[in-house]
Amino acid sequence: MSLHTARPVKRSFSIRGHRTSISLEQPFWEALKEAAARERLPLAGLIARIDEQRGSAGLSSAVRVWILEYVRSADAVTSYDGGNRD
Repeated sequence: MSLHTARPVKRSFSIRGHRTSISLEQPFWEALKEAAARERLPLAGLIARIDEQRGSAGLSSAVRVWILEYVRSADAVTSYDGGNRD
């Protein structure tokens, strides 16, 4: 999939009894689903967690930033060598 042709896909969720929708490009949806599976949360549960922490940012933007931070932290954990300087 070309990044230039990736169009946002809109999905609706219920978060704490409130219906909302977010629009994300397909690669973000896939990464979010993978993260939810790793965290053993339903997709709506993970989105609710992100929603609680987002402050004044829009929910779609907050999800994108959360995914970026999640991937970066996972990469940091897998690339950590224990601090050996040998």
